[in-house]
Amino acid sequence: MSSNKKLSIIVFSGTIDKLMPVGILASGAAASGYEVNLFFTFWGLNSITKKSLEQMQPIDKNYEQFGSVMMQRMQEMKFPSWVQLIQQAKEVGEVKVIACSTTMEFFGIKKEDLADFVDDVAGVATFLDRAEGGITLFI
Repeated sequence: MSSNKKLSIIVFSGTIDKLMPVGILASGAAASGYEVNLFFTFWGLNSITKKSLEQMQPIDKNYEQFGSVMMQRMQEMKFPSWVQLIQQAKEVGEVKVIACSTTMEFFGIKKEDLADFVDDVAGVATFLDRAEGGITLFI
């Protein structure tokens, strides 16, 4: 299902208020026929470890006063989590979840520590090759 439409997201942040838009953008783009590349690095990389996924994701300190309202609305609406959105995106389109190899080394994270939905461990050069010719966002 290769297309010329491509969305690549550098996922730097590991807070729920930034991870939700990553999931929403990935699922919307996949449903619209985009090739999607998600490159998790630094705090974003920490959010895709098995250990982190077992815990509640923090909210950015700038928006913490909205955290409880956000979570309550998501539950009321039965809105999927950011992880569920990424998994749904992978079911409908060409979505690759890439863990940054340099950040893994920096934090001492091993491949077996990563969530099952991670497709690849790669460096910047590989990500740039995959992202070339498309839209790239930094979240």
